[in-house]
Amino acid sequence: MPKVYINGNEFEASEKDTVLTAVQKFGGYIPTLCYMNLKDVNIENKPSSCRVCMVEIEGRRTLAPACTTPVFEGIKIKTHSRMAVEARRTAVQLLLSDHPQDCLKCPKNGDCELQKIAAELHVVNNPYFGKTSNYDQDISAAIIRDPNKCIMCRRCETMCNDFQTVGVLSAIDRGFGAVVKPSFDLPLEETTCTFCGQCAAVCPTGALVERSYIDEVWKELENEEKHVVVQTAPAVRVALAEEFGYEPGTISTGKMVGVLKLMGFDKVFDTNFGADLTIMEEATEFKERLENGGFLPMLTSCCPGWVKFIEHQFPDLLEMPSSAKSPQQMFGAIAKSYYAQKNNVDPKNITVVSIMPCLAKKYEAAREEINTSPEYRDVDYVLTTRELAKMIKEAGINFKAVPEREYDSPLGESTGAAAIFGRTGGVAEAALRTAYEWITGNELKAVEFEQLHGYESIRVAEVELNGKKLRVGVAYGLGNARKLLEDVQSGKIELHLIEIMACPGGCVGGGGQPYHHGDLNVIKKRIDALNVVDKSKIIRKSHENPSIVRLYNEYLEKPGSEKSHQLLHTHYMEREWL
Repeated sequence: MPKVYINGNEFEASEKDTVLTAVQKFGGYIPTLCYMNLKDVNIENKPSSCRVCMVEIEGRRTLAPACTTPVFEGIKIKTHSRMAVEARRTAVQLLLSDHPQDCLKCPKNGDCELQKIAAELHVVNNPYFGKTSNYDQDISAAIIRDPNKCIMCRRCETMCNDFQTVGVLSAIDRGFGAVVKPSFDLPLEETTCTFCGQCAAVCPTGALVERSYIDEVWKELENEEKHVVVQTAPAVRVALAEEFGYEPGTISTGKMVGVLKLMGFDKVFDTNFGADLTIMEEATEFKERLENGGFLPMLTSCCPGWVKFIEHQFPDLLEMPSSAKSPQQMFGAIAKSYYAQKNNVDPKNITVVSIMPCLAKKYEAAREEINTSPEYRDVDYVLTTRELAKMIKEAGINFKAVPEREYDSPLGESTGAAAIFGRTGGVAEAALRTAYEWITGNELKAVEFEQLHGYESIRVAEVELNGKKLRVGVAYGLGNARKLLEDVQSGKIELHLIEIMACPGGCVGGGGQPYHHGDLNVIKKRIDALNVVDKSKIIRKSHENPSIVRLYNEYLEKPGSEKSHQLLHTHYMEREWL
């Protein structure tokens, strides 16, 4: 354990520490833009491009980047000498010399790390000026890419290439023309991009942000001819409160519903209802495959980022995913059929808005083949957790003072099984709670499959079912999904059921959630909160949800029926690899 001296104080550091991690470990602060702490997800960040973390080290003639300089016995570090501070200020001024000055209109205003560090370093004047970049924006259904705001920190490149292994973003050109973008300058929609949004989640500026539909939703709410309903995903309720000063993992279901009612939505429903419905269809399909020699393993299909990944990267495995739509899309289909019919409302006059933790859900809602009718979309607009927070602030609603309210019926009733859809392993566990009882005919008294709990990025569990051992694989992050699928392809591992989520920890770490700035403890707290929601529910198995039972009795007949397939199932396609 080398002894290090930070601003004259002695500490014991680890041999693996850099100057930056040593300073952070002992409560110090050094500004950074390119660095990300990705050790918990086994990714090595390649920083040292922004030069904002420069420090003075006794005995060295020049300043050193804290993020890549290893500590050694007796190292003496000065984190805030005038030389170091001036170097940081100069680095930021140079970045700003070629950066758009539209902070007040930027979607990242208030969340921009460049803006924050410029303020910390008291950058009020800039002696550097000259030519500025002039790139076109790339606007997709889910992500807006503005290369003019790229500072070449390359965080997005690390996430896209190393963590997700999608390989869409990379540094192109050199010198002043250097920028991160897709190969051949293609728009994201023409690449293998999965729209997971992890690039936007780590981008320190407004170079990568979600495509916002806030203005469109306000217009729908003001349109008296429209019946506007909203659904909220399981992971949103354990993250939204962070935007209003609450601790990560705070459960704000009641307040969230109360806020949405204040905003003017005609009905506030729960995507968890759609999650319970998804389990009815997925468990039916799994039981059929298991008992009748169908294609195994079966892959859950709730994550649209994961679905697009397999369409591009593993087209030979397209028989694996369940044909069941995601909870978001099932909800939309039922809202514009069953709910519309019960309430005598023309589906064309119903606007379905989703509040999701995910940018890929915006892409999913726009997929033509996902919709039930060619005349309208099942889900009209998708807003992220961050966008909902912006709307609440825009409306001047005091989140902390809003009384808690209950979801509306019938599409607001859900079980504990639905709540855990927001964490990795939750979908598989929810499916097993139902499949176990349907296959064995016995009551499942201990509903929690502890083998599927945890924070590890790849987990394999064995579950006994009628004397047979089922092997269930769980992974988060598309790079980990790739490893798991390659092991299945090569015969290295045999599985019966696989659940994959594109984002760290599952939906709780989605690209549309409040920024966690690399602190994965935030994601763990959200996971723990969803487990609390599950345990607080009286009904914890999807097939016991009274509203779901009524839906099948009144409208769908049974899981896997012709009507169910028409409304609740979809298909996948091989997509080009670019």
